[in-house]
Amino acid sequence: MMKSADIQLPTRGRNVPSSLLVFGAVALLGLIGCQRHSPVDIAVIPRTSGAMMWEPEHVGAQAAALKLGARVYWNAPTREDDIEGQIALVQRVSLQKYQGIILAPDQSRALITPVRRAMQRGLSVVVIGSPLPTPPGDRLSYVLNDEEAGGRIAGERLASLLHCQGSVAILGIDRNISGIVTRARSLEQFLATACPAVRVVKRDGSFNIPHEQQVAEETLRANPDLDAVAALTSTSTLGALTALKNIRTTHRIQVIGFDPDSLLRLENPNVDSLVLEDTQRMGAEGVRLIVGKVHGVSGLPVTQIEPVLVTRENVNSVVVRQLTSMDWRPEPFSATWRIVQ
Repeated sequence: MMKSADIQLPTRGRNVPSSLLVFGAVALLGLIGCQRHSPVDIAVIPRTSGAMMWEPEHVGAQAAALKLGARVYWNAPTREDDIEGQIALVQRVSLQKYQGIILAPDQSRALITPVRRAMQRGLSVVVIGSPLPTPPGDRLSYVLNDEEAGGRIAGERLASLLHCQGSVAILGIDRNISGIVTRARSLEQFLATACPAVRVVKRDGSFNIPHEQQVAEETLRANPDLDAVAALTSTSTLGALTALKNIRTTHRIQVIGFDPDSLLRLENPNVDSLVLEDTQRMGAEGVRLIVGKVHGVSGLPVTQIEPVLVTRENVNSVVVRQLTSMDWRPEPFSATWRIVQ
């Protein structure tokens, strides 16, 4: 079986300009307007519910659905490590009236079979965030976080903070999520090229918070000279911050976190910055792709969307506020749609 770290996806559609997505949406709206169709029913299944990372996906999906005459069903496991729960959701919706699924997989390989069965039943599937180890096709598309860009963004920030000296720990390398493996590799490669004097410590991780805290504490104790931590997931970020609270250090260790559960993490003096995925745009593009497939409009097989570095300087900006909006009521949808495209 192909290892998640070895997944190679086509580069076509990488960092698609917003103008192209706007053109595609306009063309799709024109086609739908010329024909009368019953609403397209789409199930949206993120990794978990109630999280700052995934609720904006709900905003984007609902905005696009209202614009394109679709209906969205939103459901998710209560924990990111509930793989069986997510599999059960995919299996359940694939047996019902839905014409498409937008899925952010909790585990790369475990979701392959449920996704294939859904496609065999005629559903179109858009995988967002991190890919499965299977190529795109007629019924499978990807709208992915640009993990190479995310790793590079974190590497550039670390290079600036450390002046290319000292040591950094990369925590939370979850080998079951291919995107996280890619962001770790991109970060490490950037530091090796741009800052070869920086010592790098790497630790594997998971979506289990107590485990991530234990790993972070072990890493801090074994490496008292650490200057910075790059925590590649929300759980490893929380684990690192909890460990830093429990362990006395002789100097301030700066943390760059990924996929944060809250921007309030920036109030912690150890947090330098957070790398945030644009899941709102992913949700909107996923709906557009599925509605397009139902109406015979093909879309790009793979689209990659670059994440954003959030700092104390830009946390209150319009861009970041829009990126993290959890308001999916109908009133703001028209404005949201213009932005996410």
